[in-house]
Amino acid sequence: MDNLIVINIVEQRLQLFKGDTLAMNVAIASAKNGMGEQAGSERTPCGWHQVRAMIGENAQTNAVFVGRRTTGEIYSPDLRRAFPNRDWILTRILWLSGLEPGKNRLGVVDTMRRYIYIHGCPDEDAMGVPSSHGCVKMRNTDVITLFAAVKPGAQVFIGENGLPDDIKKPIFNGSS
Repeated sequence: MDNLIVINIVEQRLQLFKGDTLAMNVAIASAKNGMGEQAGSERTPCGWHQVRAMIGENAQTNAVFVGRRTTGEIYSPDLRRAFPNRDWILTRILWLSGLEPGKNRLGVVDTMRRYIYIHGCPDEDAMGVPSSHGCVKMRNTDVITLFAAVKPGAQVFIGENGLPDDIKKPIFNGSS
């Protein structure tokens, strides 16, 4: 496996491993409702996932996405004041798909059908503090770096304490 993204919910960190080398280690913000896989829970799903789709390759920093499409807007604090209830998805989207049937794939626990992403967010949003609606939010500069470093199919492990100590490499070999 070339790249592995590990998300540690307790520490609110995302790490990118290229082989055995730690290539990135940044603060994130996962769901304010904690961990969980149930549709409608607004929780961050745990377990093995893959990057199913990558959206926004040529989008400008702070480009606003709604329904995985750019709106033509560029985020600003004034835009936030105009639309205070928006869930701000900015700059890049890495759309996740669960790899564990019954846990985070298929039925009412399907990560992809829940539209769970790793995505950029407004610079004023706090990192290191759970605050999302289920997704993993990152600084825009960090999501641009991550987006450039991985390809669709890259494996992602989301766990309470990151990757378990007894797992040194991706172990999931299921079909996508």
